[in-house]
Amino acid sequence: MSDEPAARPAGGIPVSRRAGDVARAALRTLPRRIRVRQGISRVRVSFWPVVQAALAAGVAYGLATVVLGHTQPFFAAIAAWVCLGFSFDRELRKVAEVATGVALGVALGDLMVHVIGSGWWQIAVVMGVSALIARFVDRGPLLTIQAGVQAGVVVGLPASVAANGAFGRWTDALVGGGVALLVALLTPGDPRRRIRALAQEATRELALTLESVARGLRDGDPDELAAALVRGRAAEKVLEDWHDVATKSDEIARVSVNRVLRAEITRLAAQAVLVDRAMRTVRVLARRTPATLRSLGMLEDDGDHRVAAVSLSGNLPPPPTVDPVADPVADLVVRLAHGVRLLAAALGTGTGMAQARDALLEVARDTDPRTLGAGHWQVQSLVLLLRSPVVDLLEAAGLPPEEARDALPEM
Repeated sequence: MSDEPAARPAGGIPVSRRAGDVARAALRTLPRRIRVRQGISRVRVSFWPVVQAALAAGVAYGLATVVLGHTQPFFAAIAAWVCLGFSFDRELRKVAEVATGVALGVALGDLMVHVIGSGWWQIAVVMGVSALIARFVDRGPLLTIQAGVQAGVVVGLPASVAANGAFGRWTDALVGGGVALLVALLTPGDPRRRIRALAQEATRELALTLESVARGLRDGDPDELAAALVRGRAAEKVLEDWHDVATKSDEIARVSVNRVLRAEITRLAAQAVLVDRAMRTVRVLARRTPATLRSLGMLEDDGDHRVAAVSLSGNLPPPPTVDPVADPVADLVVRLAHGVRLLAAALGTGTGMAQARDALLEVARDTDPRTLGAGHWQVQSLVLLLRSPVVDLLEAAGLPPEEARDALPEM
């Protein structure tokens, strides 16, 4: 350690001490800055949904006042606000569930308070009965929650609040729910953004799974093949999300202003089915490949295979490089993965798929078990397996089913 004193600037404070103070001050202020940035981001994302919900609440209150003649129709405003929330992710079914739950809870609460009065045990009875009736009416959890909550609120409020007749608050809730449904129908967000993001993520996972299979084929690596199988299974969730979101968006588009987008949404839902079918076949390929390699003497089964960690997020790693002469099947799988990468990019941006289709057509023309693996039926069986996902992916890239099948060499 040096005996020289710390350098001092003109002010007399050691440089090292001043640097430490600056670092500590930065650490103290960093969490606050992060929270501020996150808060601003949340406000920016939620600004227009909140404005819409607030306006809908005001409109519902005004309608109940003017049309129904109610003096304090605050349940109309509450129903509209609760139904719409503060997010653009407004599924029509969820809005309808909340609207029905609010109306049901308010109606039962109004009825029960006139029959058995209000109090601690009345609240317990009304909330329980409302929830059970809601479960009978529909399976939606939001309906059940709102029915119980609103019934409890009605029973808990003083009787003087019910100034518009026995079912005044119920009609207020109907007005609020109706306004919310109208807003959800007329101001839907663009569902394609989320569907495209899920489509790109799921299709990328298919490309990465294929590339992992190619590395296992090239290197005779059972761990790599096991990792491919794990990756393929782990991608099931995002594939399911893609299909579910696209299907729900298609149902909403039938009755909302998003009807003009329905053709693309329907196509994305169909593409989800095709990519999922391709992934299932690729998983079968990953399971069968070790047996093929063992039959060729390229792999010894020691029974102790460790699967590498599989990450389902982040940037795409570079594709593997294989020697087409030495590893013709592995090369074919890599080329298929390249076409899938192009398909993923096209799905994510919503642009044309001509480039992906051309790459997949080239793969299809070479997927011939008579040429690849000639004399080795185990290798030929892998090539036969590849024909099915190639057709599925060509259809996902926009080729009609007949043309996709005709692109393969005749057997």
